[in-house]
Amino acid sequence: MTSRPSAPSRARRTALRLTAAVAALVTVAACTTPQPEGVPVTGPAKAGTAAPAPALQAYYDQSLDWTRCDEFQCADLTVPIDYARPGDGDIAIKVLRVPARNQGRRLGSLVVNPGGPGASGVDYATAADQIVGPAVRTSFDVVGFDPRGVGRSAPIDCLDDDHLDEFLGTDPTPDDDAEERRLLEAATTLAEGCQRNNPELVAHVSTADAAKDMDVLRAALGDDHLNYLGKSYGTFLGATYADLFPARVGRFVLDGVVPPDLTSAQLAEGQARGFELATRAYVEDCVSEGDCPLGRSVDEGMRWIRDFLAALDRNPIPSGDPAVPELTEAWGSLGLAVAMYDQGAWGILTDAIREARAGNGASLMALANTYADRAPGGGYSGNMMEAIWAVNCLDRPDSPDLSTYESYEKQFAEVAPTWGPFLAWGSLACGVWPVKGGEAPHRISAEGSNPIVVVGTTRDPATIYEWSKQLRDQLSNAVLVSLDGDGHTAYTRGSTCIDDAIDAYYVKGTVPQDGLTC
Repeated sequence: MTSRPSAPSRARRTALRLTAAVAALVTVAACTTPQPEGVPVTGPAKAGTAAPAPALQAYYDQSLDWTRCDEFQCADLTVPIDYARPGDGDIAIKVLRVPARNQGRRLGSLVVNPGGPGASGVDYATAADQIVGPAVRTSFDVVGFDPRGVGRSAPIDCLDDDHLDEFLGTDPTPDDDAEERRLLEAATTLAEGCQRNNPELVAHVSTADAAKDMDVLRAALGDDHLNYLGKSYGTFLGATYADLFPARVGRFVLDGVVPPDLTSAQLAEGQARGFELATRAYVEDCVSEGDCPLGRSVDEGMRWIRDFLAALDRNPIPSGDPAVPELTEAWGSLGLAVAMYDQGAWGILTDAIREARAGNGASLMALANTYADRAPGGGYSGNMMEAIWAVNCLDRPDSPDLSTYESYEKQFAEVAPTWGPFLAWGSLACGVWPVKGGEAPHRISAEGSNPIVVVGTTRDPATIYEWSKQLRDQLSNAVLVSLDGDGHTAYTRGSTCIDDAIDAYYVKGTVPQDGLTC
């Protein structure tokens, strides 16, 4: 399952506006530890910073030609397809800038990434007023880019819309050999389509490739250090950058962590536990509100969800969508999952479940469409549902052996009976991926970096809290800030304590106290 982007864009804006504040009433002084010299924003890079290889120097020396796009500024960044062979061709990375409100107090650029992989950083940056605090907006140009293979940057295209509908609707919990073979066929069709339609690029869309693009972007922006906000998968991208270019790290926030050393199985098992925990929190809230369509207790509600999904597997219900007329187990699971990312959407989910009990799956299908960036009636607004496989399968390959996933299903179901079986088969495409990546998942330390702020939320469904602690322990120079709350990621989601600490770090260079809990 994707670590959904945290952008308040399109259909998610409504849910984001509903999010309640969960902040502890802690003052800024209690939340931060002053650092006498702060963390550099620009200024000279640290001693020992390596110059780019001569074959890459022209990319680092380029100037961005900014043009007006709506009320923003846009440019194309030229990068090599293959950093090991820069003469073999280039691609253009789309970049969008929202200038600092007060250019006289401008501290530099803040590059942002919302997650995915496959989410648009360009779209994310257009919501600059919502994704960073007011003081940060005043002092920084907010810069977003679509990573290679994503959105407007040489987008990976694997399947047409009808076949992508079919892929996403494939039974995710096979009950017999025939269903396993159908799931394998669907995964193989996706993988082969990605290679056939993107022969030059498909081997070069790893997270390490995107991190190298970010360093070229840093230079083109005129900054000696990269200031960065990465959420969800964007933390993996940011951590990878920090490990490759530790001396270039400026003010770095990694919120909702995906550690770079997770294997495919560890990622899926952790997300299964995270969604199980988040779903229990949702059911508890539903029951406490009264008249809950799931039942009168948390355990009863969780059983109802499992039984409902099993019933959809046997007998789908009408979805109200002409292109996907039936709400299957797969689509129903996506509809349930997307509401776990933001507790502001829990009421919407409860209404959708009430309708589904009456045999109407239209509202759950609408939620599933939100997850997939899919328009009602068909058509996708981006390519996240394709790019996520192209990136993940290079970063975290898996086994082609179906018995491996049968074993995952048994293991995951023990710790997450509702979500374990669904997520156990999710990386099958990476088992049959036609091209291999570079480095295997590995621990990173980013030795020599400036302080990095790692943020975790205790009941985050997609990036479980323990992963934030895991990355904090691996990094040589990092602090951990925690939100005791629900939903995916923490910064600018309602906690004054979190927001004040992060804003002070960006604007003043004041590193939050390690272990701060809000």
